[in-house]
Amino acid sequence: MVRFTGVNHLAMVTSDMEMTIRFWRDLVGMRLVAGLGRPGYRHYFFEISDHDMIAFFEWTGVEKILEKDHGVPVKGPFAFDHVSFEVAADDELWELKDRLEAADIWVSELINHGFIHSIYTFDPNNIPIEFSAPVRTVDVRMNPRMKDKNPPAVALEGPSPQPGKWPGPVTPTPEVERRIYPGEGMILTDNHDLE
Repeated sequence: MVRFTGVNHLAMVTSDMEMTIRFWRDLVGMRLVAGLGRPGYRHYFFEISDHDMIAFFEWTGVEKILEKDHGVPVKGPFAFDHVSFEVAADDELWELKDRLEAADIWVSELINHGFIHSIYTFDPNNIPIEFSAPVRTVDVRMNPRMKDKNPPAVALEGPSPQPGKWPGPVTPTPEVERRIYPGEGMILTDNHDLE
């Protein structure tokens, strides 16, 4: 079984990396841990936690997305609603709310979702973001709960992966065929010089 350890990174897009750095590093407080670039392209990474990052591509000619409120239904092609970043406790939510308001950035009131408390805002790229603090007495990871009044049958099979629902590999890739090809980030390693 594959062991997931977190979200390595969410890859977003910005039209202005400088403004993005100011928001995510300087206002929200995430460390800027890596940056790649060449004319017409940048790719920067911010640390969320020991295991998780958010990254931004900046491409020449990209435009900000239209603002779309969190969780409001839409029609037509669509893939992303919002991203929620977990903080340790409600005190951090209040700190973030105060920082955002001091920077004259709209932020919602604290909302009680039962298992989390949240605030909502938008980054400078109009990406809808949420900051959430867990409610310690309601842990849906330890005690999953299905409260949908009309769930699809597949959801009623339980919270754990169901074996036999997809074909498995006939033969795993032999070690001698396991190749790793170089990518853009090779420039961040000690044995590659900046060009």
